[in-house]
Amino acid sequence: MAFETCYGEIPNKTFDKLSKIKLVVFDVDGTLTDSGIYYDNNGNELKKFSTKDGMGIANFNKCGLISAVITGRKSTIVEKRMSELGCKYIVQGVSDKIEVLNEILEKEGLDFNHIGYIGDDINDAKAMDEVLFSCCPKDAHISILNRVHYISNYNGGFGACREFCDLILMAQKKLSLDGAYLL
Repeated sequence: MAFETCYGEIPNKTFDKLSKIKLVVFDVDGTLTDSGIYYDNNGNELKKFSTKDGMGIANFNKCGLISAVITGRKSTIVEKRMSELGCKYIVQGVSDKIEVLNEILEKEGLDFNHIGYIGDDINDAKAMDEVLFSCCPKDAHISILNRVHYISNYNGGFGACREFCDLILMAQKKLSLDGAYLL
């Protein structure tokens, strides 16, 4: 059996796992962004975030779920954007994502069986292997494409995070299957 969503047919088994997610971890570069790092003439770093992804994350948070960013780089831009969207945890400059994720789980009283994770490269692999459900953009590194539960229809920075958030909300009956209405 499967559910017909605006993203295509999603197996019942996938929806079952997505229905249990209480917290999603987002990687940034290559997941929430197009993986480009831009600098202006003054050396200031710039990043482009998709407003589609932003809407998905904001809806996710409005529905009472928890979002976290765990990223290897540090950027005030990330802090600003994710704070605007209501992200509860924004942890940057991380080399061991599992260690940080364990700290968040302890604070929230959760375990890995309640966690979704979306990332795109090898620094996400260990954390992805531990969580209930992992997802990646369709342009993720090949080693990630070969290990996740779900590959988005979209590239990083172009709606992959929106799709993941929407599917979780659909599975939890908080968003219509056509993606148009919060329930």
